[in-house]
Amino acid sequence: MKANKGKFVLALDQGTTSTRAIVFDEQGETAAFAQRELGQIYPKAGWVEHDPNEIISSVYYVLHEVVKSLGVDSAGIEAIGITNQRETVVAWDERTGKPLYNAIVWQCRRSADECGRLIEAGCDKLIYDKTGLMPDAYFSATKIKWILDNVPAAKEAEKAGSLRFGTIDTYLMYILSGGGIYATDYTNASRTMLFNIHKKEWDSDLLQLFAVKRETLPAVYPSGHIYGVIGKDIFGREVPVCAVMGDQQSALFGQRCFSRGAMKCTFGTGCFLLCNTGGESVASKRGLITTLAADADGLPCYALEGSVFTGGSAVQWLRDEMRIISSAAESETAALKVADSGGVYVVPAFVGLGAPYWDSDARGTICGITRGTSREHIIRATLESIAYQCFDVIHAIERDTGIKPERLTVDGGACANNLLMQFLADISGCELVRPHIIETTALGAAMLAARTVGGQTAAMLQKADFIDRVFKPSISEEKRTKLVLGWKRAVAKARYKQ
Repeated sequence: MKANKGKFVLALDQGTTSTRAIVFDEQGETAAFAQRELGQIYPKAGWVEHDPNEIISSVYYVLHEVVKSLGVDSAGIEAIGITNQRETVVAWDERTGKPLYNAIVWQCRRSADECGRLIEAGCDKLIYDKTGLMPDAYFSATKIKWILDNVPAAKEAEKAGSLRFGTIDTYLMYILSGGGIYATDYTNASRTMLFNIHKKEWDSDLLQLFAVKRETLPAVYPSGHIYGVIGKDIFGREVPVCAVMGDQQSALFGQRCFSRGAMKCTFGTGCFLLCNTGGESVASKRGLITTLAADADGLPCYALEGSVFTGGSAVQWLRDEMRIISSAAESETAALKVADSGGVYVVPAFVGLGAPYWDSDARGTICGITRGTSREHIIRATLESIAYQCFDVIHAIERDTGIKPERLTVDGGACANNLLMQFLADISGCELVRPHIIETTALGAAMLAARTVGGQTAAMLQKADFIDRVFKPSISEEKRTKLVLGWKRAVAKARYKQ
């Protein structure tokens, strides 16, 4: 294939279910794309792992595929931006670079009991005041502690001084640079429950609480930073890594949510809604977390975030476990065959409920089934459940900040579902804006890398013509209230403990 000419930025997007490499041109348009799915490992109920070797293999595959198979002239790649699934932890031995255990994924609930003990011991205030997070198995610290307590090879490496921990961005840079880069950025560090988001440093009190040694953790830099270079084995020359952001902060950047009150929602395996609060660290009273994001210059700013654990994975459940659809796209086709959900509510609490409930004991529930309930009603109710969970977060943001959300930018695979987007607009009362490039997570990393390195591609940050479609609310306040009350009743049943 004839190589494309011009200047490009490559975004490496290592997600929960797949790894992508996307090359963007100076206009912010996709010039090349490669993807490989990632296997999911479920050792026990509620446990989720990835094979670190498979992650690295998938990264090499997509990078080589973009460069060799998709016709991009690698000499034109000016910089690399990395964005990644957050909170997922890898432990490895510096002497060999080999992982000591499978990556423990952000969804994994194995350390829920440890989090319960922290709350019972009154540590939740200390943790929230320093990190903006509440003790939950979602975050990295208790995953790290579990590895220290349960993986003998990790203890041996710790004694030898060669143990290294990192979120996925750190592990990727370490391997791709041949050990030359051992670092992370503020956004990923802020998800570990070990990082003080006010002082912007690893916190000594928290390191002591979780028995983690400082030398086992990477250096931390702003998201826009020249971290080092990727070796010649992929591109034939050294290419700098100029941006690193956790996937949700990268999507916030890609959606150009640079001003206070700007808000986006990414629809992936989960749903992640972030609201930029600028230089103000807003303490939530309604189950949201405070996290670090990147401003237009790649420097740290603050955001409020609500994390929905089960978003697109609810549609995967319909396809893979329930087997009532054959593809994700079929969910919309089937749901459109009925006027509404017929009074059915699905609460997809497969791994508990995230924001604003933070209930690890909640379990999936289907309410309102009658003899007339059809396959299509169940499918539609599952799609609607994604919107209801997002509504809960939007409502909490409004109450915490006093900002009435009027506009929400959306991205991620599931935002291509028009029925889901319209229902979210209806139920939230917000105008939804969908860009024509829905892979804004990768775009954000590319935009910041372009800004950091300068050069011809830096112009992509100013590109403004990116709207594909706007969804406007179309139901009455009375109907909205009735639907939300039904959802609240269904959530109460999912949280009921016998």
